Amino acid sequence: MTTSFVSNMSPDKVNLARITSVGIAVPPRILSNDDLSKMVDTNDQWITERTGIKTRHIVEKGVTCSDLAAQAALECLAKANLPASEVDLIIVATITPDMMLPATACLVQHKIGATKAWGFDMSIACSGFLYAMQVGAQFVVSGAHKNVLIIGMDIMSSIIDYTDRQTCIIFGDGGGCALIQASQKEEDGCFYDFLHEVDGSGGQFLCVPGGGSQTPASQKTVEDRMHFLKQDGPVVFKFATKRMPDLCVRLLERNGLTGKDIDVFIPHQANLRIIKSAVDRLGMPMEKVIVNIDKYGNTTAGTLPLAIDTALKEGRLKRGDLVLFAAMGAGLSAGASLIRWAY
Repeated sequence: MTTSFVSNMSPDKVNLARITSVGIAVPPRILSNDDLSKMVDTNDQWITERTGIKTRHIVEKGVTCSDLAAQAALECLAKANLPASEVDLIIVATITPDMMLPATACLVQHKIGATKAWGFDMSIACSGFLYAMQVGAQFVVSGAHKNVLIIGMDIMSSIIDYTDRQTCIIFGDGGGCALIQASQKEEDGCFYDFLHEVDGSGGQFLCVPGGGSQTPASQKTVEDRMHFLKQDGPVVFKFATKRMPDLCVRLLERNGLTGKDIDVFIPHQANLRIIKSAVDRLGMPMEKVIVNIDKYGNTTAGTLPLAIDTALKEGRLKRGDLVLFAAMGAGLSAGASLIRWAY
């Protein structure tokens, strides 16, 4: 059974929250399609036609999720001219934590010197940053916190089987961080509305089967390669091409909008064909869509902050723009969010 949680925030009845700064972190090492063709039976044309991916970034041995998350957080804070000591809360969306415990947010808190902050991790895969944005915004809207860091970061190479052609061509490492603060009025930037949905009946189609309480780590789970990501590509593709655009349309309709009213569309970078299917359903030109999957691949929770950074650097995201975010991933999960951009 599908369970949805929705929130329709009314700016005239509650405080407002907005994104005021973004920072990113990606490892310098690049893994190209040609590099992958030497590892598995594939080639650049095959990968590009089916995914839109040309390269992805991969960490060197020993680089952790918290390392990159801290780097992105410090860049974000520097751009906002905000000391880490003023951060109230850190939320890290990741499925590749440094370890099972403690939470990666705790490690990031220590590495950046956010001595007054508390934090926690969120594990919902590719939907992670989208969901974390709304959670973080609620703490600001309620007045509980002034400065909330939202980090979407994954080291996907740590759970990818580089003998599995279906998955190894898709994923890369990296992500980013956003600072959420209060907004005095709607035109200065705000979170308008969101629609999130999970359907746990499809959980087995995109998962890491080994290492949890269901199948604890053992010599057999290692031998059976159960600690690597497993994906039923056709099932996930069908879910993504249906649910992500469906949620976008429903979200826009209940706010009296259509795709033509959106200034910038920032979708999860899972597959170029999935992105184009959503764009076609929304009836908007590709000129309004941010796509950087060719450079980064699918960085799971990291794709949305990386896409925001791309939009800003290309001058395609400006103060006052009405922005539609969308994502889908393991869970199976999906969501869409409507935001007025602050800067």
